[in-house]
Amino acid sequence: MIVAVDGPTASGKGTIARALAAHFGLPVLDTGLLYRAVGYQTQLDHGDPDDADDALAACDFPDSLLNDPALRYESTGSLASRVSIHPAVRAALFQRQVDFANQPGGAVLDGRDIGTVIAPHADAKLFVTATPEERARRRHAEMLGRGVEVTYDAVLADIHARDARDTGRTDAPLRRAADALLLDNTTLDRDAGIMAAIAFVEDKVGKRG
Repeated sequence: MIVAVDGPTASGKGTIARALAAHFGLPVLDTGLLYRAVGYQTQLDHGDPDDADDALAACDFPDSLLNDPALRYESTGSLASRVSIHPAVRAALFQRQVDFANQPGGAVLDGRDIGTVIAPHADAKLFVTATPEERARRRHAEMLGRGVEVTYDAVLADIHARDARDTGRTDAPLRRAADALLLDNTTLDRDAGIMAAIAFVEDKVGKRG
């Protein structure tokens, strides 16, 4: 069984994807982590994430980089959004994601183009979202909890900027697949969002079976 979980930044899709993987006993891949690694490697190489050649060169990052805590930094998330607009970068990471999705037994993948590009044949697809303001509120609280001093307005501006890049790029833009469940968790807490996602996947798999 393949489950695709897409959505904008700070929408809760990663939490839901991990919960689905645990519930159904499937491996999970946060595809955004691959782009974070490319963005961070570009920075380590003193390259420009807005330059396609610099970003492509950074795709040859060591696997050990995926375990670097720096990939979770907010600044690295912005770098990931910037390198992901380059078609050559997306092409370089495409096969790694497809292979993960198509492994025996299936998998759960979360990202921005899983249901539309990486695994359009997924058994169940979800598009997880929330209002920009709510996503900024949650991300701001999370960052303050980690001791990162940042204003809500700065986080909201970054959310808007990332949304614009993700939905506006020509290659594999962020969009909801036609057969994906729209899960708006603006007013849902963590557990309610997870329960809704599990119920949807169980219903889809049951109908297919």
